[in-house]
Amino acid sequence: MWKDYSSGYIKNNRSSGMSVMIAAFISALLLSLLLGLFYNAWKYEIESIKQEEGGWQSRIAGEFTQEDIESIKNFASVKDIVINEKGVQIPEIMVDIYFDDMGAVLDNTLRIAETLGVSSEKVIYNHELLAMYMIRDPQDTAPRLLFPLFMLIAGIASFSLIIVIHNSFAVSMNARIRQFGIFSSIGATPKQIRSCLLQEAAALCILPILIGNLLGILISMGIIHMANDLLGSDVAGRHESVFGYHPLVLVATLLLTVATIWISAWMPARKLSRLTPLEAIKNTGELQLKRKKKSPLLTCLFGLEGELAGGALKVQKRALRTASLSLIFSFLAFTIMQSFFALSGISTRETYFERYQSVWDIMVTVKDTDVDSFSEAQKLRAISGIRSAIVYQKAMAKRIIAEDEISEDMKSFGGFAVAGDKYVRKTDGGWLVNVPIVILDDASFSAYCEQIGITPRLDGAVIWNRIRDVTNPNFRHPRYMPYLKGENAISILRQSGDEENDNGNLTDVSVEVPVLSYTEKVPVLREEYATLDYYELVHFIPVSLWKEIKGQIGGSGEDTYICMLGRENVTLEELDALQGKVESLIAGSYKTESENRIQEVEANDKQIQGMMTIFGGFCVLLAMIGIGNVFSNTLGFVRQRKREFARYMSVGMTQGEIRKMFCVEALTIAGRPIFITLPLAVIIVGYLLKASYVEVGTFLAEAPIIPIMTFMLAIWGTVAFAYYLGWRNIRKINLAEVLRDDTMM
Repeated sequence: MWKDYSSGYIKNNRSSGMSVMIAAFISALLLSLLLGLFYNAWKYEIESIKQEEGGWQSRIAGEFTQEDIESIKNFASVKDIVINEKGVQIPEIMVDIYFDDMGAVLDNTLRIAETLGVSSEKVIYNHELLAMYMIRDPQDTAPRLLFPLFMLIAGIASFSLIIVIHNSFAVSMNARIRQFGIFSSIGATPKQIRSCLLQEAAALCILPILIGNLLGILISMGIIHMANDLLGSDVAGRHESVFGYHPLVLVATLLLTVATIWISAWMPARKLSRLTPLEAIKNTGELQLKRKKKSPLLTCLFGLEGELAGGALKVQKRALRTASLSLIFSFLAFTIMQSFFALSGISTRETYFERYQSVWDIMVTVKDTDVDSFSEAQKLRAISGIRSAIVYQKAMAKRIIAEDEISEDMKSFGGFAVAGDKYVRKTDGGWLVNVPIVILDDASFSAYCEQIGITPRLDGAVIWNRIRDVTNPNFRHPRYMPYLKGENAISILRQSGDEENDNGNLTDVSVEVPVLSYTEKVPVLREEYATLDYYELVHFIPVSLWKEIKGQIGGSGEDTYICMLGRENVTLEELDALQGKVESLIAGSYKTESENRIQEVEANDKQIQGMMTIFGGFCVLLAMIGIGNVFSNTLGFVRQRKREFARYMSVGMTQGEIRKMFCVEALTIAGRPIFITLPLAVIIVGYLLKASYVEVGTFLAEAPIIPIMTFMLAIWGTVAFAYYLGWRNIRKINLAEVLRDDTMM
């Protein structure tokens, strides 16, 4: 009986069934897409960790014999071991351990260490990799948010979809309250009614679930391929992602989709089955408009049609709340995203490209090489097309600055008194500050001396005598002033580390360096100075001087850098050719890494465009939830309101007036998210402008008005289309049949 009833109802009420099927399809599509992307993001992170850190799960350092190593290899659940001598003291070795059972890594590693007599301090875990498998060491204090983020997004999506699909089922089921009241009066039990409604839900949703899941997999595959094309594999720190899909992901997606739809159908079915027969029979199945639900604004603007539309919307308020929130969130997210990327572009142009666009074309890092042992500088400068090549290395020292050395300008904003103790420390002789040392090859240092207008010498240092006004928070347009008075001809440098002896006093390890000049000009390098530590005192010295003092100072970096310029207005093809020549000259003797400025710019633009596309896609998906809800409710409520429209027409209301009523409803539903979002977006963007110190006029000149208007028109258009479909059904109704039908079958 119930099977025949359900099949008959579905057959004779295609619009109601269609709204449920659309909602189920959107649910399956979105959940399949999210879980597919989550799985590939998880797989990508694991691949990245393995490329950067290796696939080991734990490490043990110690003095091991061959017998100890064999015992580790033969330990239960150990899959493989690798001897790693990097980062340990001889005669220690480090054993990288790979396990078959990831869940037993923590316990088994400690057991191995205990067996070998190694303390727990010598045990290291690959926390980032283990976190990907939801294995967390209690001693690991770093937050691992990837899985919690996945679960949060999936939970929010499921909750939103439950509300969307619940509304679709509720509209369909509420239209038959009177029918089920009659069934109850003749002996139907609440369980039978619930079973009937749930079997209808199953029949309507099986095909949309399968199609939605399949389409979600295909779209996630397309997004991965699109991300590879947009972001590129040549971006530093990124590798090409290969799409993967595990059968367990499909099972999880199907179970989550079925659970979401079942909960959505069960809630209205449970509510409906608990009505008494008398309550159900009294219900006519039509939308009840109460006189008190008026909309003065709509009445004033659109007359009677506005009043009727306002009343209908107020009755539907609860059902349309989810649609409105989804459209508000999607429009707000899209607007903020577009504004953020516009601000980011302005900031990048006014910072990075303003500082570095003309100072380098090719940047080469010579790994594990000191600048004084690099002998290819002259050969590099001799390459055709190379305008300049500066070879340098970085080191770190410290220096005490006495109070009487500080400039009057610096004293005007408080001097060292306003400095924190993170970078500056008070001593008996003055203030101990960090001194970054930039070691230039002799030719580059001589050219730098000529640049600042002094006689080139190779026996002294040039001090960058500039400090930022730390009391001025405007980082976009900072105020600079002289750091020191510039009277001392000697700079006493100390070792950067271990500056205190056992008595708590400063060590005597220091060196006197002649000061050639105090200047506010720096060499044309791709380097930032005093960005975190505003009080650092940068020294530039030639490599000849560094050879004499490095034994006393130490603290040099491991790598040497080469900053090169090509000809004016150089093209990408020319830079590629120059980069090839440079690599062929030095790559055979040194381990190098090279960068191409134009390639970096293009890769950066590609990465930003890819991020915008991906984030924009999620905004569109969020909008689809709201639009799907609008479609579901519109088509469902139009059917439920057939008697209402029939009564309007019976008292003389024309189809044009009903069409106007529909237009007012569509205008209100689509306009509400826009009029709520725009003021919020203005407030948020205003805050971002204030925080980033970008001028309002500068932002308005590049504001993403066209994309925002396009998204706004898309919301208007989709809501209007939903009401158009509803209007097509209404204009075809038979007045006599609708008024005669008291069951709204």
